[in-house]
Amino acid sequence: MRVLSIESSLSVAGVAVINEKKLEAEVFLDYKLQHSVVLLPMIENILKMLDITIDDIDAVAVSAGPGSFTGLRIGLAAAKGIAQGKNKDFIAISSLDSMAFAQVGFDGIICPIMDALRDNVYTCKFRWKGGKLIKLCGYEALHINELLENLKDNKIMFCGDGVKIHENIIKETLKDRAYFAPLSTMMPRASFLGELALLRLKDGEKHSIYTFSPIYIRKSQAEREYEKRTGENFE
Repeated sequence: MRVLSIESSLSVAGVAVINEKKLEAEVFLDYKLQHSVVLLPMIENILKMLDITIDDIDAVAVSAGPGSFTGLRIGLAAAKGIAQGKNKDFIAISSLDSMAFAQVGFDGIICPIMDALRDNVYTCKFRWKGGKLIKLCGYEALHINELLENLKDNKIMFCGDGVKIHENIIKETLKDRAYFAPLSTMMPRASFLGELALLRLKDGEKHSIYTFSPIYIRKSQAEREYEKRTGENFE
């Protein structure tokens, strides 16, 4: 099985092609250009470099959220369009899961943190056990202080864009119990998303392009401001 994976949940734009034997190609960009500008050319270029077409792809995987509302929608639109147009399997993977999956070999708790503004983070806790990544709780949006108060485990590995914002308070609070991912696995990568998608597809998991919605955890700032201003739910 060959999977095209698309990562767009944060500032990173990434595309990868992976099969059950190897990672064939990956493009990773964490710079100023917008996802709407770079994602489709990245997909076109990676297929061209591999001398394949969408017809040679069996499934499309995409970052499910949480993260940037705009980035998630752009990535999902691209993935759903490809899956629908070529009748390919479609699966969405949380970037919290894929970042934790990238920290294979760490024997403590893995805690990805994604910036949710105003000292809040999107987060979840994971652990590797028996060669499998185990999700220990639900996805949450927490103030960084609340998260750190609840981390009682001995060793915690942090990754995600929340690290550069909250690294000092993490070190001050957890001291030598705090570990940080290397730069190569600090941010979401399309390659890890794709590998995790492969495993889940083999287990029979996939999503409908017609009913799947991003994992937002909480409403966007625009929606919250609308409700505050009007007293109505933004639906």
